[in-house]
Amino acid sequence: MALAAAPANLAGKQSLRVVVIGDPGTGKSSLVVSAATEATSPAPEQRSKLIAECQSADVVVLTYACDQPATLERLSSFWFPELRRLQLEAPVIVVGCKLDLRGEEQGTLDAVMAPIMVAFREIETCIECSALRQILVYEVFYYAQKAVLYPTAPLFDQEAQMLKLRCMRALKRIFILCDHDRDGAFSDVELNDFQVICFNAPLQPNEIIGVKRTIQEKLTEGVNENGLTLTGFLFLHTLIIGNGKLETTWTVLRKFGYDNELKLRDDLIPAIKRAPDQTLELKSQVIDFLRGIFNMFDTDNDGALQPAEINDLFSTAPENPWSSHLYENCAENNVLGGLSFEGFISKWTLMTLIHPQPSDAPPVNGEQFAANTVELPDGTRKTLVMREISEGDVGPLLSDKESLAPCDVAVIVYDSGDEVSWQRARELLVQVATRGKNTGYEVPCLIVAAKDDLDQSPLALQDSTRVSHDMGIETPIPFSVRLRDLNNIFCRIVHAAQQPHLSIPETEAGKTHRQYRQFLNRSLTVVSVGAAVAVVGVAAYRVYAARKNASS
Repeated sequence: MALAAAPANLAGKQSLRVVVIGDPGTGKSSLVVSAATEATSPAPEQRSKLIAECQSADVVVLTYACDQPATLERLSSFWFPELRRLQLEAPVIVVGCKLDLRGEEQGTLDAVMAPIMVAFREIETCIECSALRQILVYEVFYYAQKAVLYPTAPLFDQEAQMLKLRCMRALKRIFILCDHDRDGAFSDVELNDFQVICFNAPLQPNEIIGVKRTIQEKLTEGVNENGLTLTGFLFLHTLIIGNGKLETTWTVLRKFGYDNELKLRDDLIPAIKRAPDQTLELKSQVIDFLRGIFNMFDTDNDGALQPAEINDLFSTAPENPWSSHLYENCAENNVLGGLSFEGFISKWTLMTLIHPQPSDAPPVNGEQFAANTVELPDGTRKTLVMREISEGDVGPLLSDKESLAPCDVAVIVYDSGDEVSWQRARELLVQVATRGKNTGYEVPCLIVAAKDDLDQSPLALQDSTRVSHDMGIETPIPFSVRLRDLNNIFCRIVHAAQQPHLSIPETEAGKTHRQYRQFLNRSLTVVSVGAAVAVVGVAAYRVYAARKNASS
């Protein structure tokens, strides 16, 4: 049985969907009807329908009958295994109905439910009620609403009895933001300011003393000479949640912009609008800021960030974004595995290009990127970001009209000793050139002849030179990783991006169009010259005619 309610401020929800399930005769219908009309109803509900309803539930109320011990046993033997099989994510409240019929010999609620709650940690709370006597009926739905407003699952690991990692990261960020003197502890003034920010009410001096004493008695390192430490702050919230006061922790989190998934709300992140052929770059002010961050977390002052230091840097984020396969090997590390400042900036540059804000869809799995700085002959430095696209992915990529829009240069690589490899590279070059011409997003192209240290294919060399000449682009650039003969390739890529008109390939269709335009322009010129001659001829005839008339 589903009950839809519309209470206020349901963490952004307009309504609350409560699904009430349980064995026949446990009082489900009476509970729902009683909450709505203060009357009872014996109408049963089909269990199969209730299970289906669970998939769209905000909260599930699972009932048993206080006067039927068998229905209590069914919670463990059937209902919770079934809910787990359905991979239910909604919080669960266990409700004992028909409280007025329970005998004293059946024991207290705590005694009855303690072993079940140990076995099934997904239970938010337990309560017994009587629809007939109107005992604690409305409290059932109060707890249901509370379970949606202040869910346990995102904050607390019931099995381990500790805060979840994302919750700790969020609370650590809040602690750092409110630790104004950056001494790693909340002084009494800072603790009071934090209380006012979150709850609009100051703490009394005796309350501050009481909080610190409680923490220090249970966790010595929770308080030091400067005040409440981060460890103590996290422990305090563990105590708060353990005491069932989840609304306190959720109030703190939401005050600092976190949603129910412990991510910063979208409205706190400026929307970025850009055309398909526009990209984003880091401004010099941002690079200066990131330099300060780099130096702050380079605790050993070795000029590089070790993996532990990078993890510390992102310890207040929901997760380390650079743990993704996209960033694992995209920038160069030193021999000790440290990330230099240039590598650090390269990774941020890559993030800015492909994933500028959380709401953007990240690149698909399997894509590979590389980013590094390139020093040009004039001494200026540019960050070059390269994306690898396998041969099989070119077709799907080009099927998107705007796929070439953000591309500054297309680099087509082939095995210089393999004629078949060159033939395929030539086909790809034509495809890219044709697609660019048809969509209006033409891009400069470079051809790279890899494995230059091995025997070359004469036919591939001859044909590649001819094709490059015909299409009006640079001849293939020899390249050998084995010999470290890079032939200044990265500077040449940057140069092609800076001077795109010099490397845009011309297709046969484009060449025909160009030849037609040239012919048309020449024709217009001939017509113009002919018209001028005709005009001069008419003028000369008139002069001649005038002279003839005068002489006669």
